Amino acid sequence: MEVLISEIAEQVGRSVTLKGWVHNKRQSSKKLLFLQLRDGSGTIQGVVALNEIGEAGFDAAAAATLECSCEVDGLVRADNRAPSGFELTVTGFRLVGPSPDDYPLQPRGKGEEAHGADFLLNHRHLWLRTPRQRAIMRLRDRTVFHLRGFFDSRGFTLIDSPILTANACEGTSTLFEVDYFGRPAYLSQSGQLYVEPACQALRKVYCFGPSFRAEKSFTRKHLTEFWMLEPEVAFQTQDGNLELQEAMLKYVVEKVLDNDAGLIADIHDKRGLDFAADEESAEEVLARLERARDEAFVRLTYDEALEVLKKNGEPLEWGDDFGAPHESALVRDFDVPVFVERWPAQAKAFYMEPDPADERYVLCDDLIATAGYGELIGGSIRIHDIELLKRRIDEHKLDLADFQWYLDVRRYGSVPHGGFGLGLERLVQWLGGVRHIREVIPFPRTIKRLDP
Repeated sequence: MEVLISEIAEQVGRSVTLKGWVHNKRQSSKKLLFLQLRDGSGTIQGVVALNEIGEAGFDAAAAATLECSCEVDGLVRADNRAPSGFELTVTGFRLVGPSPDDYPLQPRGKGEEAHGADFLLNHRHLWLRTPRQRAIMRLRDRTVFHLRGFFDSRGFTLIDSPILTANACEGTSTLFEVDYFGRPAYLSQSGQLYVEPACQALRKVYCFGPSFRAEKSFTRKHLTEFWMLEPEVAFQTQDGNLELQEAMLKYVVEKVLDNDAGLIADIHDKRGLDFAADEESAEEVLARLERARDEAFVRLTYDEALEVLKKNGEPLEWGDDFGAPHESALVRDFDVPVFVERWPAQAKAFYMEPDPADERYVLCDDLIATAGYGELIGGSIRIHDIELLKRRIDEHKLDLADFQWYLDVRRYGSVPHGGFGLGLERLVQWLGGVRHIREVIPFPRTIKRLDP
């Protein structure tokens, strides 16, 4: 009977067939060898004994090379000494697809130099097969599942925003321009301009898809192509927007702790191929996630945040945006994520609603993660007054003609509304304790990398 490794616990004492790949091999004698088998759902050790499989079968298994694909028959046994809790006594081995001896990602022996970052990224198509990378991809998948579950439980409607647009959302300096049948078009920086009209049709909506930023940043927190979730709510308030962000993050953290903590342990298993040394252990990651689940997030105004930065040795001029050192210095005093709200208008985008108490500021927020992972969320209340929005578009030197449809949202039944953008990769980094953002997306795109 063919089964997946993830189903093996139900098959103890039975003969089964597995289809997968040889992840590793160790031969202890001329009559006994061990195969680490993986099939995409899990891993298991296969014990290959000459007296169980016969000479032809033993020779076939002994000739197996790393990452060859195979079909393996065997008897499932419970074994507390095995990492998975189970082993397979192999009774048959059939090669499906050979793998040459020069497989690039060979396991490194004790004391050997680790593969470099460029080498691993050049072989990303193969690096994904390693245990740590598989665990990270599963955590990414589960994070998406939990995010969708949160918004579904609150009555939100998913709206798919276009990838090709005629408009800039966050400013023209970071756009990727493409030719669109003889006219310029741009890869989307954000779906926000499209969920704004949608929320006035469906009240509570969100989009979730790829975004593109032509920023010439080359840090462990930046990608040129990433995934962003962007909710938008009609009749939203500033406090309501912050409450939604905090509730969403706490929901995802709770689900990860309840269902996916094993993935975090797998990510920090030091037997895998490392891209960059993690700065936290699995235990430290789980502890800070528990604090984020159980404790209220900190809320600071921009001006209050400047005082914290000054105290922590990273002073900033009023009106300037935060860089990575400022984000790290800001959360140094706190054990939970920190909201920084009511920023100077000069530091933010054209569409943000002025603070009625002081129009030098706008009703917005950034949510800064603990442990140095930086900004997770940027949100705001949007301008709903059409004349004010026209002035802001003009002040930012944008073409008013390109925004007529966007102005229609204010022209016909305008209401206060707001939302935010959550970077999926940053969130997965923070949830998993993954130091570098290039590990949390299957095929990263940066200013220096367009392949594989």
